[in-house]
Amino acid sequence: MALIAKQDEQFREYALTASPLRVIFTTCAPLALYQSLQGIFKIFDALMASYIGSEAVSAVSAISQVTLMVTAIGSGLAVGGSIKISEAYGRRDYDAVEKRVSTVYALAILVSLVVAAVLIPLAEPFLRLLQTPEDLIREGAGYFRVEILTLVIQFFNTVYIAIARCRGQAKKILLLNLAVILVKLLFSALFVYGFQGGVVMIAVATLISQGLMLLFILVSMARDQGCFRFSPRNVRMDRQTLGPISNLSYPVTAEKLLFAAGKVMVNAMSGVYGALTVGALGISNNIGGLTTNWHAGFTDGAAPLISQNRGAGKYRRTLQLFFWLLILDVIIGAVGIALVSWGLPWLAAVFAQSKNQFDPAFQQMIVDIHSWEMLGYVTLGINSATMALLLGYGKTKATMILNVARVFVFRVPVLWLLQNFTDMGPEAVGVTMMVSNVSTGLASAAFAIPTVAKIRRLVREEETGQDTEPAKP
Repeated sequence: MALIAKQDEQFREYALTASPLRVIFTTCAPLALYQSLQGIFKIFDALMASYIGSEAVSAVSAISQVTLMVTAIGSGLAVGGSIKISEAYGRRDYDAVEKRVSTVYALAILVSLVVAAVLIPLAEPFLRLLQTPEDLIREGAGYFRVEILTLVIQFFNTVYIAIARCRGQAKKILLLNLAVILVKLLFSALFVYGFQGGVVMIAVATLISQGLMLLFILVSMARDQGCFRFSPRNVRMDRQTLGPISNLSYPVTAEKLLFAAGKVMVNAMSGVYGALTVGALGISNNIGGLTTNWHAGFTDGAAPLISQNRGAGKYRRTLQLFFWLLILDVIIGAVGIALVSWGLPWLAAVFAQSKNQFDPAFQQMIVDIHSWEMLGYVTLGINSATMALLLGYGKTKATMILNVARVFVFRVPVLWLLQNFTDMGPEAVGVTMMVSNVSTGLASAAFAIPTVAKIRRLVREEETGQDTEPAKP
């Protein structure tokens, strides 16, 4: 029988019994801070690219959306695996935890090697297939190849972080990623400002930082004890183990893949206004991340908590966690609008400054786009809380529908209509983002209401003594 480390058992009891608001704060706040710092790190990345030139900013922005498509595979595996691990963890099925942990790690290794073998030699044809502008391919093909090599390492790192979230190791995740960010920034600054390198060297800095993170993870795993350790003999490529994980993982993979593909499509459509518009949109997204990354961090922490409580049959508690999360996410969105409204011209000016000159037109383009985009912060908070609830209950097909609709119903068609039936310029991209983000929040509310009603029926059954099992509401 599988054993569990003392600290893992203590966290399980804490997650199931402590005040819901306290659990949300202590578990999710470090993850939200990590996501926020990661967003700031992306901004510094963009600033270094802008130092090289405006074309470099656009290349990095465009290629980043393409790499998000590839990371969707590892992210889907991490989310699906962590949900099933958290569920088994909540009901004290430590044998299942042990098998699922080892199997997810093995799948991460296998998938990353396949991705690298296919995409590194076919980088340029792949970028052309996604209709990346030719001038951005010339600027960014080498950057993309190094990014793919980085993703081979990052797949494994992502799975490790997802499993660490299940164990409540939020502070460890925060400190580990802070170290990675600092290493990345130091090497990026050295390569760009010291050696006057191009965008490829920015990707090399990321590769170095992720490689050091992998080294730490391997050492940490070698010292690990209990059911969360990796063991080749516990890998199970059978239907009983793989089935539940793949059933949850493939909708998340498809969702993230299609969402990123949709963003690539929006970039291609935005190119109608010129290559710099693609860069301005990427900068606008990075500025938005200063708020929405907090949402993402709370979702990352809350989904495993909801799954653990669901696995333990504590349905009322899952609703308490959801409602507190909803309140916090809405507050974050409102504060974000207030702060960004105040600081947007300054932020845009920072990005419009390169080593050659200040570009006021680029600054205004960023302001025009994000002035609209930020109006969706609050509704994205609603979407974030709903995502945590749906993921916690294993409803990954519902999250896939929401995120696919966000791009292919609320974004791409809207931009097409604005381009073909109005005289708007680059500002149309910002209006499109606003419509997409607000509509997504409203659609999320439409999904959340019946889901909450079904969970409340489970609560009534639980309180009246009827037999219930941890299943999808």
